[in-house]
Formats: sequence, structure tokens, C-alpha cells
Amino acid sequence: MSLKFKSGRQIVLASASPRRKELLSFITDDFGIVPSNADENISESDPEKLVMKLARLKAEQVAQDYSDSIVIGADTLVFCNEKPLGKPDGRRGAFEMLKNLAGKVHKVITGVCIVCGQENKIVNFAEVSEVKFRNLSNEEILEYIQLEKPFDMAGAYAIQSYGGLLAEWVHGDFNNIIGLPVCRLAKELNKFN
Repeated sequence: MSLKFKSGRQIVLASASPRRKELLSFITDDFGIVPSNADENISESDPEKLVMKLARLKAEQVAQDYSDSIVIGADTLVFCNEKPLGKPDGRRGAFEMLKNLAGKVHKVITGVCIVCGQENKIVNFAEVSEVKFRNLSNEEILEYIQLEKPFDMAGAYAIQSYGGLLAEWVHGDFNNIIGLPVCRLAKELNKFN
């Protein structure tokens, strides 16, 4: 199944993430990739509003040069006790993040923004999933870091890979935890057709 637009408009993913590229290919195989270089240094205390703002910044920045396309921006953060956990700062940062997540329930929130310049339309939403990690020993965390090298992943883990071994349970959209809520995105994109 692949989404096709009658108008011939192209979809542009404003992200260099290989995980988002793979997830978007579940919806359509006809899209381009233009990574955003938007300034992501913003202040927002509400987790859902934060990721939605970040996704919108990315989408709007790319849409300036692709006004005849449908541009998708996304941003995923892990929140533990309402504090955002982005990408870890090296091995020590990854260890501290995973140690903090061990034995706890945390949220993975992805903000998505779809910008269509031709229709002067913007759709912005957030998808929330919950993950509970099992209790982890220091040795397990160090072994995981050595195996996965999760330095470019929010929360320092990849649920679709060895990080799945850390999780006791997941509630919500699994793809959202990877970086793109495919089901909701497909539904929203169909409104543009």
C-alpha cells in the first residue's frame, strides 16, 4: 500500500533519521529527504507542546524552499518525570539516562507537523506512548551501550533493536517510540489527498 497524491505533489521528510525514512516508506515510497537545520533551542515546559513546536520549526524551515510539496517535520523525545531526555552526550550520558529509566515508566512523545504551502495548511500533533523498563544492573546497561552504541537516540535506546530487551511493556504506538507515529501520520496525510 502506498499513498499517492492526485495533484502530483511530492512529500518531503524534513529529517535525516534513517529510522524515520524507513517508517515513512510504510506509507509511501515516493518521497524526498531534506534535513532541516532549524534552530531547536526553544523553551517550553509542556512536553507535548515542546515536541510539536520542534516538529513545526523543522517542517516550516524546509517548506520555505519546497512550497509546492507536503513537508513533514518530526521530533521525538523521551520524558522521565516530565524531564526531556534527548540524545545522550557520549557513553557516560547514555549510562546515566538508562540508569534513570531502569524500573520506571516513561513517555516517548513524537511531535509531527505537516506543512502544505499550496493549500496554506498546517497540521501539528503529538503522539504519546509509554514504556516501562525492567530493573537493570550496571553491567546490563554497560553491555547494552557496548552492543547498541545508542548515542544518536533519544533516551539512549532503540526499542526496535536490542533496546527491546530492556522494556517490560509498551503502551501505545510502537512506531512512535521508534520516531514516527505511522498510523496517525497516514490518517492525517490522507486529508491532503
